[in-house]
Parts: sequence; C-alpha cells; structure tokens
Amino acid sequence: MTVVRVGSPASLETLLPGTADDPGQPGPGEIRVKLAASSLNFHDFAVVAGMIPTEAGRIPMSDGAGTVEAVGDGVTDFKVGDMVVSTFFPDWLDGAVPSASFTRVPGDGIDGYARQAVVTPQHWFTRVPAGYSAAEAATLTCAGLTAWRALFVDGSVKPGDTVLVQGTGGVSIFALQFAKAAGARVIATSSSDEKLERLKALGADQLINYKENPAWGMKVLELTGSVGVDTVVEIGGSGTLDQSMMATRVGGHVALIGVLAGFAGPVQTALLMAKNLRVQGLTVGSRAQQLAMIAGIEANGIKPVISDHFPLVELADAFRHQAANKHFGKIVVDI
Repeated sequence: MTVVRVGSPASLETLLPGTADDPGQPGPGEIRVKLAASSLNFHDFAVVAGMIPTEAGRIPMSDGAGTVEAVGDGVTDFKVGDMVVSTFFPDWLDGAVPSASFTRVPGDGIDGYARQAVVTPQHWFTRVPAGYSAAEAATLTCAGLTAWRALFVDGSVKPGDTVLVQGTGGVSIFALQFAKAAGARVIATSSSDEKLERLKALGADQLINYKENPAWGMKVLELTGSVGVDTVVEIGGSGTLDQSMMATRVGGHVALIGVLAGFAGPVQTALLMAKNLRVQGLTVGSRAQQLAMIAGIEANGIKPVISDHFPLVELADAFRHQAANKHFGKIVVDI
C-alpha cells in the first residue's frame, strides 16, 4: 500500500511517498479501516519539518478518517461499512489526561495516518457526524476537538458571551462556528482584509486587522465598552499572549492552544494577576469529548471549512501550501 514517511533528516524535501506491507486483518477488539482522508495541523508540520523530533521512517499525520472494512471478535462499537474518524490520543478515553498519552500520538510517538489502511483497537476511532464525508470528518480529530475543548470543556461559553478568535486556521474557524452556535458574540482578528470578510460571512460580529492595529488588545476593549471578552482562543503563544490578556475581561479565560507567534517569551504577570485571569494550556482532548463534540455538531448542522485538497503523494506540497499561509480553514489530504 502507499505510505508517506518522515525522512532523515526530517524535512519537506525528505518527506516522500513509498510502499508498505498491508496491515492484514483485525484481531480481537480491533478494526481494519480503509483510510480516505487526513488533514494538516501545525503539529503535523512540526513533526515532518523536524521541529518535533521523531524517529526516521515515522508515518506522519494525527488525523485519519475512512470506512471500516473488517471487525475482529468482540468489536461492539462498529460494523463493516461504518464511517469512522481517529482520536488524537488513542489511550485517553475519558477523565483526566494520562501522562503517557503524550508519547503515543499518531504521527508523532507512533505511526499515523498518511497511508491507505490501518488495523487498530476499536477505541482509537469514533463515529463521524451524520452526513459527513471522510474529508470533512478528518478535520475534527485535532482542530475541531481543540476548539470544542477550549470553549466548552475548559471553558463554559454560553449565549451572550463574547469570544475572541485569532486568524483563519482550522482551530480558529471551528471556534468561530462553535461559539456562534452557542449564541456567543465573536470578535475575529486577521492580517488580511479579504480573510476578515470571509470570517464575517461565517458569522463573526466584529473584525480587527492586527497589522493595522498592532495593539489590538486595546481595540478589543474599545469594542467591548472597556469590559473585555469572556474567552480568547489563543493560537499565537508568547508573541500574542499579552495582547490576549489585555483583551480579556477581569476573571476571563485565555485558552492557550498554539505557539505560532513564539514558543517562549516575557509575560506581563502583573496584568495576569490584576485581572484574575485563567490562562490554561490545552492539547486536543479525550475520546469522550470527541463524541460530545460530534453530538454538538449534529445538533447544530455545523460543517467544517475546507480550503484545499491534495493527494497523499503530494503531502509535502500540502505542507508547503500551509507554510505559505495561503489557506482559509483546513487543508485536506485525500488518500
């Protein structure tokens, strides 16, 4: 079967397609999934570009969706023909995250979904939302669940709240869609007026071009009558955290989910303390949270925004497109 593996040294130039043995038939408690789609996340880029070390030959991609081809003895969750989507942490089913889970992320600590078929324990996958294609389902594993957890697990967004989202990547657009479905007001930022107009079409209530307003935290305060937002979905990291804290109301929540603008740097601890803020880091979520998200998606008829499609053999080009920031929403790899 066709497979893409991380090269040595890891780079987009050494990320090349090849072949691998068929995974065979499922054993007890296992399912065989014919994969049809994956989607790109910054985490995947960090792996294939060598920013996150992994062993040479690793099969990348944390997200995978497809159809169950066979089931082993004792499988109760799925039947042949079911559409399924992977979980980011195969061993985190519910409750608090087990520390060992971070060593077994597909496409990082273990092989991922840049291949045509897998055989795994049944709990590594969940059902997909009714009416979803494999490409749509493949956007949920990392980006969708990260946004869901930020707003409704670690946070408690409700009608009338105000949420700030940053940029036009997958997590931010899911957060916009989920927040609007919950009845919240959304303020969105981007460096592109064209992309801001597209965010407006998706329901964003107010828009900020952060290149024109580098002190956009103060602009958010202006838009909220000096109160600030209830929740920020923070994707920038140290490079934008101070502005996010400035934009947040007293007692508000900053969901720290990305490091696109910096891995480390100074933080205004006085502002953090004075505003009594809760800045909470998070990494995706559990299987139970994924199932709750899927129920929420079905109840509100939410569909992901897919920007571009690339075939599996052009995975490196898909990452180049991502790195050029030419996308709006999710980039999908068709397998």
